Amino acid sequence: MDIVYNIVLVLHFVGLAMLLGAFLVQLNSKEKNVTRWMFDGAMTQLLTGLIMVGMLESGAMGESEEVNHIKIGIKLVIVIVVAILAAVGRRRQQPQPTLWLLIGLLALANVVIAVFV
Repeated sequence: MDIVYNIVLVLHFVGLAMLLGAFLVQLNSKEKNVTRWMFDGAMTQLLTGLIMVGMLESGAMGESEEVNHIKIGIKLVIVIVVAILAAVGRRRQQPQPTLWLLIGLLALANVVIAVFV
């Protein structure tokens, strides 16, 4: 089961790369747009994160460390907000610099929470 968990973890990182990569690519651009990759990355992170937590909580990983529910709850709320902002930004007329910035900062905040909390 460790291999399945690790594959899902790699996909989680791919979602992060899609989300933050789409944000960082536009740093020097005059028109900041919410892209499809931001939404797809957020949805990938949401799905893979839920799968990983489900695997840990179900005991499929054996006797592993305790899941920090507060951390997971905060990260879940952030990724849901990011996905909503990305969906709204894709439907509105471009450019969307405010939504673009919020999406990027919230995604970065999620990384900081994952590493330091």
